[in-house]
Amino acid sequence: MAAETVVLQVAMSCEGCAGAVRRVLSKMEGVETFDIDLKEQKVTVKGNVKPEDVFQTVSKSGKKTSYWEGEATAQAAPAPPAAEAAPSTEAEAPAAEAAPEITPAKAAAPEIAPAKSDA
Repeated sequence: MAAETVVLQVAMSCEGCAGAVRRVLSKMEGVETFDIDLKEQKVTVKGNVKPEDVFQTVSKSGKKTSYWEGEATAQAAPAPPAAEAAPSTEAEAPAAEAAPEITPAKAAAPEIAPAKSDA
């Protein structure tokens, strides 16, 4: 598997939130490096990982997670350290738009019609 860079938007409001994300990523197999930007609520993960696996792992932290808009997950290529500041010139298919929809397990139960009475 080739090295991947996965960029996620994660709802983090404090260092405790970032710590929860840090814990799940540090246990994930294949992760080489990751960066958590609390101010931007951005998590960048690099390594021999599948984007959907990273998404699922970060979601386990309990934080609302989505793919970062405008940055498709792509195979990592050697890039200068200032690559994040420069506008991207890569023309890639927007894989981020095909992100899986994650719904809470406590989704609304189907409505049950009240029983009719014979009165």
